[in-house]
Amino acid sequence: MKKITITTCVLLISLYTHAQEATLLLQTVKQKIDKVNDYEAAGKMKTNVAFLKVPIAKVKVYFKKPNRLKVKSEKGISFIPKGAVNLNMSGVISDNTYTVLDAGTDKIGNTPVRVIKLLPLDDNSDIVLSTLYIDALTNLIQKAKTTTKENGTYELQFTYGKYAAFSLPDKIIFSFNTRDYKLPKGVTFDFDDGSQQKKPRDDVKNKKGRAEITFSSYTINKGVSDAVFN
Repeated sequence: MKKITITTCVLLISLYTHAQEATLLLQTVKQKIDKVNDYEAAGKMKTNVAFLKVPIAKVKVYFKKPNRLKVKSEKGISFIPKGAVNLNMSGVISDNTYTVLDAGTDKIGNTPVRVIKLLPLDDNSDIVLSTLYIDALTNLIQKAKTTTKENGTYELQFTYGKYAAFSLPDKIIFSFNTRDYKLPKGVTFDFDDGSQQKKPRDDVKNKKGRAEITFSSYTINKGVSDAVFN
């Protein structure tokens, strides 16, 4: 009985220690993200959705604390799923209204990462669960997987370069389930065979969608007008 009690205590202490480490890492990541009060970014977006033909488009991305974000395309329509617009993750970790769980380690390519799960404390939150894959050496989120109530599950992968000091990526890849994808109002489907349909076929709709934004420049902390987000 004593051995079982000691083993249980050691296990609890270990779990508590790992949770503390995960919380500390998340706080460090947040401090880096918090350097950015606002930004305007220019880039190109490539969309790959089975039931749509979408040309590569120039985009402007605007962000302003705490969680205001707008993606504007030269085509006038953004095909990014509604729930996947937390481009620098500030909307996910902007406050402390979640429980932090240490989920161990993994690898993104050749980069070792710590895996941290966030469970929102607010029952009314649209986010059900967020899983972050963090490079502890650079304090950068390499990948994030988020499950929501209204917009399904989506995944974001980040590639960093010139703006890594601000946790701003050079490239973002969105992956999402097309069955949860809602087309902008007034948009028709253009299948690969050229036929027009009012709604996508079930076999097409249950595939993965993908959108990539490659950024060419950022203007950081120079002020962004509130009118941009209207």
